Amino acid sequence: MLDVASILAGILGVGFFTAGTVGLLRFPDLFCRLHAITKADTLGLGFIALSVGLQSQSPWIALKALLTWVVAMAAGAIGCNLMAERALSSETKIEKEIPK
Repeated sequence: MLDVASILAGILGVGFFTAGTVGLLRFPDLFCRLHAITKADTLGLGFIALSVGLQSQSPWIALKALLTWVVAMAAGAIGCNLMAERALSSETKIEKEIPK
């Protein structure tokens, strides 16, 4: 049962990573792309960390996976906020160039 839960968590994690990548490539402007990549990748990493934690033999490895996820959440939120503030303060037009 633990193996099934771990595999499902891993599949969900990969699915969220894929959704974030598609959002990064498809959304029209910087702010939508930042939202897609930050939310989806953070959740995807959470599921991957859960999968690793379920499969680990040591509670220390599970704790390290959890700590990695917490640090990545903090870094993603801070980085996304800094990029959005920089984009808002710049005078350039922010939108996706559509290749022809």
